[in-house]
Amino acid sequence: MKKLAFIFLATMFVFSSCKTNQSTNQAESINFEKVQVDGGIISGINNEADGLYIFKGIPFAAPPVGDLRWREPQPVVPWEGVRDATEFGASAIQTRNYSYLPWTEEFMVQNDISEDCLFLNVWTPAKTTSDNLAVMFFIHGGALTEGSGAIDVYNGVELAKKGIIVVTINYRLGVLGFLAHPELTAESPNHVSGNYGFLDQVAALKWVKNNIKNFGGDPSRVTIVGQSAGARSVSGLLASPVAAGLFSGAITQSGTSFTIGPMGSLTLEQAEKQGLEFQKMKGANSLADLRAMSYEEIIATDPDQPRTRYGGVIDGYYQPNELAAIYAAGQQNDVPFISGMNADETRYNGEKGDAFVALYGSDSEDAVKLAGQEQSRLNTYLWMEFRAETANTKSFEYYFEQAIPWPEHPEYGAFHTGEMPYVFDNLKMLDRPWTHVDRSVAESMSSYWVNFVKTGDPNGQGLPEWLPYSPDVKEVMRIGKDVGMMPIAETPERFDFLKEQLLGE
Repeated sequence: MKKLAFIFLATMFVFSSCKTNQSTNQAESINFEKVQVDGGIISGINNEADGLYIFKGIPFAAPPVGDLRWREPQPVVPWEGVRDATEFGASAIQTRNYSYLPWTEEFMVQNDISEDCLFLNVWTPAKTTSDNLAVMFFIHGGALTEGSGAIDVYNGVELAKKGIIVVTINYRLGVLGFLAHPELTAESPNHVSGNYGFLDQVAALKWVKNNIKNFGGDPSRVTIVGQSAGARSVSGLLASPVAAGLFSGAITQSGTSFTIGPMGSLTLEQAEKQGLEFQKMKGANSLADLRAMSYEEIIATDPDQPRTRYGGVIDGYYQPNELAAIYAAGQQNDVPFISGMNADETRYNGEKGDAFVALYGSDSEDAVKLAGQEQSRLNTYLWMEFRAETANTKSFEYYFEQAIPWPEHPEYGAFHTGEMPYVFDNLKMLDRPWTHVDRSVAESMSSYWVNFVKTGDPNGQGLPEWLPYSPDVKEVMRIGKDVGMMPIAETPERFDFLKEQLLGE
């Protein structure tokens, strides 16, 4: 069997109430002035206009600072009194770009950064603790080196208004989130190192399982959603035994496809070697020396040295094996699944000779672009096909092709991350000449996502039917000016040609 792999794009219990003698069999009216969570009591924002309560900057683990730098996330540090949860907590340490095209400031981190960054945010429309609303748990993108749950386009108000609870999170990034080192492995109770950012995501999911009932949520209906590096994260959670039982559905946006080649994760031994090289580059003699450095010293780069990319580690604990091998063995967390790509974020990968010209009419730029779009749809479809060999749950593929209206920069089209304002129905966050088509796309896409979070199926009243993966129906859901099923490739001959180019058959 060929070596298979992912390609990833660049990845408590009751409400506190002044009345303590209420019957436990009676639905308890939510008192958001005093909500009990792990660590203590919090108070949020009463958004009366939208019928929501919003909580920001809730700690879900201890600050990973000092001796806790490069350790598995630790339990929340308790606090006294009522903690204010009306402002976002600091974002993870990163190089802040504020904006760089095509990503304007609405897509980028604008708030403070700190190693004390393990916070999450909750938007809830619930009225009682027995509402049992489904939960969307969103993991941001940013190549595992930047991003935040506090970014404008991830604001959860509009999705929550559709009847779900929205949770966004922070997690450790870059070298602070993914450094492996022999000394770190030796001190770990799990005898591993390097996947701290991913373990932060697990800790946040455990927080949701333990606490979301207090916000009117159902801990048995949690859908993990991620874009780009967030999709890489969701894929890791799907394959991780550590995350088993923490979610009931999954969506990967611009992050899951199928190909021959390396997966991108290092073995623990390789990652530890990389960590020792990092220590030497920093002029440190030990892990203690690295922990004594400021974060500015840690993340500083030498222009004369090649930049090291930190990511996942096949550590035998969080990630036992290559992801495709885990699926081949049927060892994944098998839940309903959505995945897809954007029209203008990938390029054609293959030969442009006589066979190509015969199928596409020419080898012009337009022809190559069209082939790239068909190949992108096929790449995700092939993953669905591979997944189906061991999965018992349905999967759904989408293809997003609505370009944000941008008269100054039409060249970007439906760019990487460009679907996020539509998913969150947050067009209002960007100053663009929106049209009725954009608003219709946002309504459709956000409704598909909300339906899936609620039921494990994106279909619902008033929406074009979205067919699940089937080996007999080589179609995907088009989301754009036209919403409905579309062919992966225009002809069977193109399908076969592109598959040959991808798989090298």
